[in-house]
Amino acid sequence: MHTVAVLALDGVLAFDLSTPVEVFGRARLPDGRAAYGVRVCAPVDEVDAGVVAIRAPWGMDALAGADTIVVPGLADPTAPIPEGVLAALRAAAEGGARVASICVGAFTLAAAGLLDGLRATTHWAAAGQLSRLYPEVDVDADVLYVDNGRVLTSAGAAAGLDLCLHMIRKDYGVAVAADAARVAVMPLERDGGQAQYIVHQQPGADGSSIEPLLRWMEENAHRSLNLREIAARATVSPRTLNRRFREQTGTTPLQWLRRSRIRRAQHLLETTGHPVERIAGEVGFGSPTSFRDLFKKLVGTSPRDYRLTFGGPPAR
Repeated sequence: MHTVAVLALDGVLAFDLSTPVEVFGRARLPDGRAAYGVRVCAPVDEVDAGVVAIRAPWGMDALAGADTIVVPGLADPTAPIPEGVLAALRAAAEGGARVASICVGAFTLAAAGLLDGLRATTHWAAAGQLSRLYPEVDVDADVLYVDNGRVLTSAGAAAGLDLCLHMIRKDYGVAVAADAARVAVMPLERDGGQAQYIVHQQPGADGSSIEPLLRWMEENAHRSLNLREIAARATVSPRTLNRRFREQTGTTPLQWLRRSRIRRAQHLLETTGHPVERIAGEVGFGSPTSFRDLFKKLVGTSPRDYRLTFGGPPAR
């Protein structure tokens, strides 16, 4: 039987810990037998998990015999990890175990050196911090999970479900994974990535010098604005406008305008039943095709699937 060890450390996020326990623990083979043996392992007798305390049945030695090790996130992902734990993770990986993280559990794998030179993901809100602390890791904040073969990482908590189902599919095939997905009341595969869940702060919302211009651009985003018209509104040259925009928003005027239009489109998809073609025109796109292409690029999913996920009434 395939053995899954779930690592419980002080500060472990209970949701992250329970996800692999439940998904792998309830997976069944076609003949009804359990697909996995699940062990919760800890370096201490009692683990602080916030509102609860956990007594893990297994110690760290159980990692050595595991086929898969899952590392949940911690409430403080930058908290120091005992060297013994890091050494055990490295030894298990070197021994051939598959190692996966859920949410900010990627910080623990990075601390062990298991993500060096690899593409990885974590919760979008912590991706920047992961990049700064571990520059040797290629952090991708837009995806739900990354599979490097023997080392896997997933995004925010719910993406741990996606990753567990992905590993079941790799181990036993689509039928077993689909059954596990039904038990978890989850689709076997979700469209898009983290980008559709990220809340983007409005650039310049801190009262910067271009704030009035940003408000004007928001109000006129439905028009076919070009760089010269925007610069004229700001009474500066296009070159100066580009420089100020990069200094204060980190992007260009036209890129910011496109994101503003997409934000408006997301709002309309969430709150109205307007057809996608109408929304494309209302937010300033001359072509529904170009709108769909940019929406997919920036949000990570199609307008239709975004609406199905986040709610507006049926299109009429």
